[in-house]
Amino acid sequence: MSFPVHRPRRLRRNELLRSFVRETRLGTEGLVYPMFVGPGTRVRNEVRSMPGIYQQSVDQLLEECREVEQLGIPAVILFGLPERKDERGTEAHAATGTVQRAIEAIRRANLKLLVITDVCLCEYTSHGHCGVVEEGEVLNDPTLEILAETALSHARAGADIVAPSDMMDGRVGAIRRKLDAHGFAQVAILSYAAKYCSGFYGPFREAAQSAPQFGDRRSYQMDPANAREALREVALDLEEGADLVMVKPALPYLDVIRLVRERFAVPVAAYNVSGEYAMVKAAAQNGWLDEQRVVLEILTGIRRAGADIILTYHAKDVARWLKAC
Repeated sequence: MSFPVHRPRRLRRNELLRSFVRETRLGTEGLVYPMFVGPGTRVRNEVRSMPGIYQQSVDQLLEECREVEQLGIPAVILFGLPERKDERGTEAHAATGTVQRAIEAIRRANLKLLVITDVCLCEYTSHGHCGVVEEGEVLNDPTLEILAETALSHARAGADIVAPSDMMDGRVGAIRRKLDAHGFAQVAILSYAAKYCSGFYGPFREAAQSAPQFGDRRSYQMDPANAREALREVALDLEEGADLVMVKPALPYLDVIRLVRERFAVPVAAYNVSGEYAMVKAAAQNGWLDEQRVVLEILTGIRRAGADIILTYHAKDVARWLKAC
């Protein structure tokens, strides 16, 4: 019998021992902080369903970026709120768009931050879908050129990484060709390769003002029941030129993160999405759980599943907690 020779509790006796043999280590180096930037000046509106997260103008966003840098968080991802929406989301690729101006402001400030930009149309279209719509159908191929132009406008403004989240077929290839043709071969693509049609996106749609005005996104985002399909989506995006891949959301899809990690030798990101954040915040505000303990447990679980990079609205709090340890 193994007992009493083998006693796993020996290595759990105190925090020094537990830390010494810890298999998964959570730090700030792989965190990405999502931010929402809109028009105007001195604008900072808290998102009702996401305490601590703001829709803000470029000047206010820049101040928060300084805080993010000081906390040791290496990257932000920007989502834009346009001044005007139209059927084709033309402000998404405007040189004077909110995301483009935010990138330029971060660059002028010489902040040591990786700037990632979300490439999608849902925030910019009057109908709230992620592509061109005709007769109630979201059209794949006509959307690709708009997405590629949007990515190019972000690269011109100074983005390090562009992140297409629309789930149109072939969009990674279209973006890669457009960037390369205009001298931006160095700009990386983080593909939302396995993005599921999830109920956890509700608070984000409030923050980004991107709820679809009709129907839903089931015809282009993935069915939550499918895991093998995620591997196919990742393989296709890598073949088209993606440098990094993402699974979204994180918590209900830890098995998918693990499958992707084991199958592909590329950096894997996971998005700890708005609904996951809002649930923890609401429970903590009601005194139902210990927010710090639960958040660190959640992010450790996402890292343990295989994510190298975690996009999370908790990033600033996590950085403070880890510094205090």
